[in-house]
Amino acid sequence: MKGKTTMKHYRSLFFLVSILLLISILLTGTFTYISQARLAAENVEAQTEADASVVAEEVELTLKEYPAWQWLIRTWRDRSETLFVEYDAKFEEGTRTEAKVQLLRMHQPEFQIRYADEADVAALPEEDQNLYAEITYSWLTTRVNEIKKTNEVDFLFCVLTDKDYQEQFFLFSGADEGAVRGRHYEQVYPLGHVVSVADNAYQQEAMRSAVRKSAHLISSGKYADYYAYNGEIDGQYMLTGMTYNLTALMEDIDDRTWQATLWAVSYQVGLSVLFLTSIFLFVLTPLKTVQQNIRLYAETKDSTAVKENLEDISKGTTEIGLLSQDFIGMTEEIEQHVQRIKTITADRERLSAELDLAARIQAKSLPSKFPPFPDRTEFDIYASMDPAKEVGGDFYDFFLIDDDHLALVIADVSGKGVPAALFMMISMILIHNAAEGETSPGRMLEKMNHKVCSHNPEEMFITVWLGILQISTGRLTAASAGHEYPALKKANGSFEMLRDKHGLVIGAMDGVPFRDYVIEMAPGDKLFVYTDGLPEATNGKEELLGEDRMLQALRKGENGTPQEILETVNGEVRDFVGEAPQFDDLTMLCLHYKG
Repeated sequence: MKGKTTMKHYRSLFFLVSILLLISILLTGTFTYISQARLAAENVEAQTEADASVVAEEVELTLKEYPAWQWLIRTWRDRSETLFVEYDAKFEEGTRTEAKVQLLRMHQPEFQIRYADEADVAALPEEDQNLYAEITYSWLTTRVNEIKKTNEVDFLFCVLTDKDYQEQFFLFSGADEGAVRGRHYEQVYPLGHVVSVADNAYQQEAMRSAVRKSAHLISSGKYADYYAYNGEIDGQYMLTGMTYNLTALMEDIDDRTWQATLWAVSYQVGLSVLFLTSIFLFVLTPLKTVQQNIRLYAETKDSTAVKENLEDISKGTTEIGLLSQDFIGMTEEIEQHVQRIKTITADRERLSAELDLAARIQAKSLPSKFPPFPDRTEFDIYASMDPAKEVGGDFYDFFLIDDDHLALVIADVSGKGVPAALFMMISMILIHNAAEGETSPGRMLEKMNHKVCSHNPEEMFITVWLGILQISTGRLTAASAGHEYPALKKANGSFEMLRDKHGLVIGAMDGVPFRDYVIEMAPGDKLFVYTDGLPEATNGKEELLGEDRMLQALRKGENGTPQEILETVNGEVRDFVGEAPQFDDLTMLCLHYKG
């Protein structure tokens, strides 16, 4: 019974490997077909766009060979109902166009048809102007027909459209020999034919994109439409358009792709059969015994029984014998490590739970409800803190001392992790205590510094920027304990660095004075303060974000709300840092004084 079970598992493994190889072959074939078909389609589209660009340029050059081409466009447009043009005329005698040439030369012997500019044409009487317009139109359409035939374009035309893209006024269209010119669908449209595209968003977007980007190719199924922008005539856009029918080409590419995919799949099937045969003969059979004992150990965790069962096999010097020896040794080591792993896991789970709790406590200690003072319309404020570890040493705070004074705080404790977080919590309490009955930031920092220096056996320190805003006047009194320079944006300006007066860091020396300074904020002014984690953000090349990039990020979003400004800066930092690990806590605060 045991032998039958083993053989069943053995065959199941072989069957599973076969199924996986079959799935791999199918997936590879499918991916090969899809990727090759997509690549072919992209190549066709790119080549079509390149060919169309050449055709559009050739048509434009053909038109602009006539120095008076702008006059011609206007005349063809304005006199389309009165001009008697000959379509698809050959450059030979006997055509009506050639007769018109002879008549014009008889009237105007000195007039050079191909080289006349607008001044020359304007000097002609209206009858001769019409002859000139009819002759050049016939010559142009004949040349456009040649361009269409040479480049195998299915439809080639030039239109005028107003800036609302509601209609197309056809100037000229290329035609194959024997094609019918008329005003019905799929006929070659004559001069002056107007087509409404008001309900055709596809055509409107194609023309709009061509005007915006000079040229635009858009594919729809097995057709590709291309528009090239030729310029503006009297407030109308002139566009050269063409359509390519790619049906036959795409069908041929599809057939070739299928053939290549089938050959690749057949090759993989042959290799897979050879691979499975080798696995069956040289790997799976000798592994049966080892497999039985692996399963036995998985069920019983009895290393002694495994050692007894594999004793004979482990004496061999083949790879299977060495595998048996390694497995026996592994089972013995596993039993030795299990107990140690249990102990380590329990310790880590306890530590992780404590850190999670500490992170939640720290997050709750910072103001997190925005807007914090919804009834106060004189200002808007937003702040964020992103620790480098589970908990951090940066913090921000803001609170109303009274109805007319708002305190703003941002600070950075030396170090990181749990010690810095504990020191940060103490510092927040000290700042609040120092603010009681006090409106001078400098004196508040002196009180805080005295308390820290009195009980600081680990000699930790903290940088602090503290400001008190008199809400009614916009007068902001501030003091800095070795903190980063603020950035200030006046209502009619951009963010600039404010090189304020720095004091010594908190905790370095007792009795150190801290000086107040004043910022007069007008309605619309914005103040941005931060910790050193912002300018010192580091990317994978060990480059710092720096003050200049920080100002660029601020200016990029400076017209937004404080929240939008911080989100913009955060986004710029993420783009700059990339996949590099966060080096330091990142804390920011922005105040918008509205008055």
